[in-house]
Amino acid sequence: MELIRSRDWYSTSDGSDRGYIRPHILKELWFHTGTACNLSCDFCLEGSGPGDKRLELVKLDDVTPYIHSAIELGVQQFSFTGGEPFLAKDLIKILKLASQYAPCLVLTNGTDALQKRLHQLDELKGSKFPVSFRVSVDSPIEEVHDAGRGEGMFESALTGMKALHDRGFHVSLARHMADGENTAVIEQQYRDELANRGIPEDTHFVAFPDFLPPNSDGSGPDISTNCMTQFHTEESRRSFMCAFSKMVVKQKGRMRVYACTLVDDDPEYDLGDDLGQALEQQISMKHHRCFSCFKYGSSCSET
Repeated sequence: MELIRSRDWYSTSDGSDRGYIRPHILKELWFHTGTACNLSCDFCLEGSGPGDKRLELVKLDDVTPYIHSAIELGVQQFSFTGGEPFLAKDLIKILKLASQYAPCLVLTNGTDALQKRLHQLDELKGSKFPVSFRVSVDSPIEEVHDAGRGEGMFESALTGMKALHDRGFHVSLARHMADGENTAVIEQQYRDELANRGIPEDTHFVAFPDFLPPNSDGSGPDISTNCMTQFHTEESRRSFMCAFSKMVVKQKGRMRVYACTLVDDDPEYDLGDDLGQALEQQISMKHHRCFSCFKYGSSCSET
């Protein structure tokens, strides 16, 4: 049954045609492992925390059909986010399956949940395709990072990152981005810290603006169809995440496909349970996080 969407899906507040993205390929499939997390950060874009069940922890049987469907659709990478993925008991089994078909990326806070299961990662070293990890380190300054994530979490995250590197896995780093920041200076601070710990100075960084917690109103202006054609080209529109990726979540016991990794707090972005059919649906730019993609070219992807 087709979802009946609100007027806002199609029109801006002044009645203009709403901007949209038309998917053209499935390059990357994301799995949300669940909103449970060992940390509780007030800025978390998923509102994750200990025991949170807004999105449920996934099991191998939940994701297996989507892995096979994605392969048939030509997927090039599987990526996993949370919550904290290492709280999903079946994560290693899932990675063992997925990495037989495509490279895998796992987003983690690098702290206790990961570190308690480091020994299990050895099972992934014989995979046909590599498994890599992205560790969240919000700031190169310990006090700033710990103010958001808890005392000692800066040290713990970098300990986890070093342990992954020492085990031979490729690691990248997710950080916060501020308007008007001096990116070169900030990233050099990170590189100095990484070098002091024996982590490669050329580590790849992925910077994110403040996406605000779930169900926030946001403050970005409406994005009209005219905006999308005046300020973006066909090529740049194809770089929006919803043009080449989808995310699968477990919600109320059902597996659902969402338009991208940033919109699972809005049921209008629930595209059903069929991955192929989800790729055929035009995606409205009505979510407040869409403006971050419009303005910054934000992407959770590393493909």
